[in-house]
Amino acid sequence: MTKATFPVFDRMSRSHWVRLRTLVVLRWVAVVGQMLVLLIAVGHYRLQIDLGLCIAAVGVAVLANLVAVFAYPQNKRLSENETLLTLTFDLSQLAFLLYLAGGLNNPFALLVLAPVTISATALGLRSTLLLGGLAIVYISLLMGFYHPLQTETGIELRSSDMFRSGFWSAITLGVAFLALYAQRVAHEIHAMSDALTATQMALAREQKLTDLGGVVAAAAHELGTPLATIKLVSAELAEELDGDPVLREDALLIREQADRCRDILRSMGRAGKDDLHMRQAPLDTVIREAADPHGDRGKRIHFDVAPDLGGNIRQPSIYRRPEIIHGLRNLVQNAVDFSDANVWIDARWTDRDILIRIADDGRGFPPQALGRIGDPFIRIRKSVSERNPRPEYEGMGLGLFIAKTLLERSGAQLFFSNGTDPFLTEAERPDRSGAVIEVRWPRAEIVAEGADTGEGLGENLKIPVG
Repeated sequence: MTKATFPVFDRMSRSHWVRLRTLVVLRWVAVVGQMLVLLIAVGHYRLQIDLGLCIAAVGVAVLANLVAVFAYPQNKRLSENETLLTLTFDLSQLAFLLYLAGGLNNPFALLVLAPVTISATALGLRSTLLLGGLAIVYISLLMGFYHPLQTETGIELRSSDMFRSGFWSAITLGVAFLALYAQRVAHEIHAMSDALTATQMALAREQKLTDLGGVVAAAAHELGTPLATIKLVSAELAEELDGDPVLREDALLIREQADRCRDILRSMGRAGKDDLHMRQAPLDTVIREAADPHGDRGKRIHFDVAPDLGGNIRQPSIYRRPEIIHGLRNLVQNAVDFSDANVWIDARWTDRDILIRIADDGRGFPPQALGRIGDPFIRIRKSVSERNPRPEYEGMGLGLFIAKTLLERSGAQLFFSNGTDPFLTEAERPDRSGAVIEVRWPRAEIVAEGADTGEGLGENLKIPVG
């Protein structure tokens, strides 16, 4: 059985998701805002600023946008470096305008946070650090180097040194905090999105396998009649061709091959397309089906399926949902991967609940990660001794996240724990000393209607033969 693979999403691939059109639109908004501020400052407040240089700075931004619009297609995706250069240009253009209009005495100096925040949500850590560092350099220079803002009467609009120092500190801390905050939130959103995508792919794969079984059963059902017709006609031809041994042998061969096709189809889907086993099966059967791909990987899997004390003694039949089978299969795979030699799968049921417990004799979950089991893309630092047994294994928590998500969709609750105290010696550790995962369903969620008595599924529909 080939191992399921999922697409790998990383920060670098996401940086290529930024469209040039998005940054162009944001720059047009900035250009309109800058022109309005200049018009109000000069026309309403009569401030004395170098209007020519200010308009030239805005004109450079307009020119850059026109080049981007006419030289590149609208759906162009920018690389990490291209996005960084674009944001660097916008930050530098804003810093130059602030230099011409009072430096940190200008309250619009706060806008230097915008390019850094965009970088934190769209680019990698290196690019964000470079842009954030450049922003801090610019505002540090603007503390002492700027063209003063003057009124029409020549009065300089200048805040106190203490206020400017406080403003500088606020912007510096804002750059650091917003960059860290935005990047952390964006990382969490992207990680959850990637994990959900992988979950949907796993469920779709399992659904295709289930649908394939139904198609095979339907084919066996539908092809029964034409195969029976071929068999009947070939038998009649064989009787009529007694005088021609060669042709009679060909007719018998056709009959023999029709019988062979019938047997093959029956072995692939004996019950036809209405076989109830395609929709439901006893609890023990579903558990063994989920664990079957991992039964020959060098670890012994022990099954114990029995009613709980005081429960209904008859084994229930449950729905063979793809999310249940694939979710349990991922949990069994995790147990087999990290066990030393044995995995135990116990199933219990009562009149209200159905419980499946999967345990192993490995080292168990890392204590520091127990509270985060089931979260996607968990990275835990491991010692050399912990990495040596499975140097190829890259534990990211994705498998457990997929299992947890799929099983919770079926109405289950999952509980993660360890079977023993990690500080016990090897001699003191019990057999089931590793990870323990409990999956509990309300009985009504997965038990098939009318099949909770354990009396079987009834007779399958026969394949027509004529």
